[in-house]
Amino acid sequence: MRVNRKDLLIISNLRTNARESLTNLSKKVDMPISTIFDRLRMHEGTLIKRHTSLIDFNQLGYFARAHIVLKVRKDDRDIAREHLNKSLCVNSVYKINNNYDFLVEGIFRNVKELEDFVEDLEERFTTQDIQVYYIIEDIKQEGFMADPRMLDLIMQE
Repeated sequence: MRVNRKDLLIISNLRTNARESLTNLSKKVDMPISTIFDRLRMHEGTLIKRHTSLIDFNQLGYFARAHIVLKVRKDDRDIAREHLNKSLCVNSVYKINNNYDFLVEGIFRNVKELEDFVEDLEERFTTQDIQVYYIIEDIKQEGFMADPRMLDLIMQE
């Protein structure tokens, strides 16, 4: 896949505001709208995995969030992965290292729901270790490559 500075400038602007109109984006990156449209289409599904929105879950009544690191018995990994992928309260799942298998970001209405979720994991799978880290406050989210100054660093590599 070929990615040049103009592509990265487009991506950087979209990281800041994914709903930016192509007209405004065209002015910011000094490129015709049709070219931007073509480049976005070319990168969708590869460089651009999907378009999404950042949500304030508190506004929806979900006041408990946590990162849960989980180590399960080797025989349970595949079914645990499938279970976590299907769980409605799970926002993100990552395969990790350092003696753990998964990092799970869960969104819950309250701490009781979170604790019930963790208990359910312990009952369903042979867990060897579970650590729960409550998210108290968002300090920064999805900021990587949102600043065009980052492009100079990327282009040097």
